[in-house]
Formats: sequence, structure tokens, C-alpha cells
Amino acid sequence: MENMVLESEKIEKAAFILKTIAHPMRLRIIEILGAHEKMSVGEICSILDCEQSLTSHHLSNMRLKGILSSKREGKNIFYSLKEKDVTKILSCLENCQCNMG
Repeated sequence: MENMVLESEKIEKAAFILKTIAHPMRLRIIEILGAHEKMSVGEICSILDCEQSLTSHHLSNMRLKGILSSKREGKNIFYSLKEKDVTKILSCLENCQCNMG
């Protein structure tokens, strides 16, 4: 019975992480931050070619849920991956052959 509880907790944790990152922009942010130690909101916006308010919303959400960390340096806030292993999800999913159409 105890083993089932532990397995259930693992499944709940996995579902929480997947729900948190399950958006194309959030996955792209993870990909970007996986390639850079830290980046400002403006730098991330520039790569995404997206409005700063929308980018900030996604960054804030992932920070609050523990995927990202942030640090203020002067006027800028720099984001980095707190959970670096989350980048492995992207490479794992590249090999999936699901029907998107």
C-alpha cells in the first residue's frame, strides 16, 4: 500500500510539472533558458518575437511554480532554469510519433 502512495505522489508531481509547462511559449522559454545560464525578459522577448507582457506572464507563472528562478540586477530581472532536468522532457518528446493532425 505504501508503494502505491509513493507511486501516486510521483504521478501527481509529474502531472503538475507537465501542466505547468504545457504551452508552446513555455516550452520555447525552457529551450532558450536551457541554452543560456540566465536571460532578461527583454532578451527572451527578442528571441520569441513576442510582447513583453505575455512573456512576463509565462515567466512569472513558471517561477511561482518552481520551474524557473529570477534575480533582479538593476532595472532588469534575469531568469534561469531552477529545474534544469525539465529540458530533458523536450528531447524525450522529440522521439514521440503522435498524430498532430
